[in-house]
Amino acid sequence: MTRIIIADDHPIVREGLKKILEKTNDILVAGEAGTGEELLGLVRESDCDIVLLDITMPGRGGLEILEQLRAEKPGVKVLVLSVHPEEYYAVRVLKAGASGYLNKEKAPAELIKAIRKVALGGKYVSPALAEMLAFELETGRDRTPHELLSNREFQVMCLIASGKTVSQVAAELSLSVRTISTYRSRILEKMKMKSNAELTRYAIKNQLVD
Repeated sequence: MTRIIIADDHPIVREGLKKILEKTNDILVAGEAGTGEELLGLVRESDCDIVLLDITMPGRGGLEILEQLRAEKPGVKVLVLSVHPEEYYAVRVLKAGASGYLNKEKAPAELIKAIRKVALGGKYVSPALAEMLAFELETGRDRTPHELLSNREFQVMCLIASGKTVSQVAAELSLSVRTISTYRSRILEKMKMKSNAELTRYAIKNQLVD
């Protein structure tokens, strides 16, 4: 029996995922979390095999939670779920240690397939993503501007692009305003941009923010 913890800040999404998984006889939902901190607490206390993780969790983002899970519980596999297109997030989360990436628009049968593959120690990527990765290796494609950012810089960029001020980002990430301002400067420099407005236009165009 594969024990699953569902981590998503939307109760209706968690409920939908539970209903899908309840129809199987080899997958058990062992818990659910609405924030990253709730998830970490559950994983520390329970014996689970896989975490279904929404990459855009509130507070500490999914990428940061993923990295902490990999550090604290390397035996627990993480399958990332997201509304964002694969080409913009999948490579980043796979490099951060996820065992797979699945767009929430995929059919329920694909979710079950992904969980079973990850449970057996495999990596799950869709055929389209596998083809894209193979093409990139073959052509040596130049990286897009946001791929130059560290995971923390990427998180800060997405928060700023979603309309939050530097002070609001600092409060959400429990960091100082000065630290966030430093991140913002690095992000603008790396992406060759001059303002928050440019960051926002870029993030919306590339579907990095909801």
